[in-house]
This record gives sequence, structure tokens and C-alpha cells, in this order.
Amino acid sequence: MAGDIRHQGVVDMIDGHTVVVRITQDAACGGCHAKDICHAAGSREKLVEVSGTDAGNLSVGQTVTVSGSESVGMKAVWIAFGLPLLLMFVVLLTAILLGGSEKTAALIAIGVLVPYYIVVYLFRERLKRVFQFRIIG
Repeated sequence: MAGDIRHQGVVDMIDGHTVVVRITQDAACGGCHAKDICHAAGSREKLVEVSGTDAGNLSVGQTVTVSGSESVGMKAVWIAFGLPLLLMFVVLLTAILLGGSEKTAALIAIGVLVPYYIVVYLFRERLKRVFQFRIIG
């Protein structure tokens, strides 16, 4: 499908209609000739939970392609990075305009992230329904 984000992975676990796929995200500089001595190069493994999948024809260790829509990926980036940055900026400006010192305003702006991420954590089940992946093959 157009506008999809796809990653190859290996089936790590199957539990009923839920399949956990381990994907490896390689760094963009993975093909560089200096990657062995550069600390920026590397790869990270991620576990992706795919719910509502007919796991009858899948087995642990099988290579599959996991797909998610690009718009859902952008929503995830917005929730994880965009909204917190915007929230920090608004709180910082408000605290400074209300007469607080820059140090206090900065601490309050950073501190506002704690309740933000607690709320995100509390809504994790609802977010799981929004951020759905599917197994292509």
C-alpha cells in the first residue's frame, strides 16, 4: 500500500491472535565504511505487537514484514515529541511572563513532562488500538 511504513522482522512469540515481531532498525550510516569505529552507527531491536492476526500459518522464527500506515507513524511522533515540546514551550513562556526567573521557568517546563507522560501511559491501551500494525507476509 502507498504511504505504508514496512519493516522486516522475525516472529518472536505467538499468543492466540497476538503476534510479537522483533524488528531491527539499522542506523542510516550502517553502510558507511567507517561504521566499525564510529559510535553513531548501530542497530536497535524493537518488539512490535500485532493484534488480531490469524497466527495459524505463522511460526516462531519465521521472517515476516510488518506494516503500519505512515499517518499513524506521524501521529506517534507528534504524541511522543511534538506535543511535549509545544507544551514545554507554552509553559516556559507562561512562567516567564508571570514573573518567574528563567531557572524556575525551565524547571517547571521540564516538570510538566512528568504528568504528560503519565497521562500517555494511562491511555496506553487506547493508543494501542490507534497504532495498529499488520503482518503482510
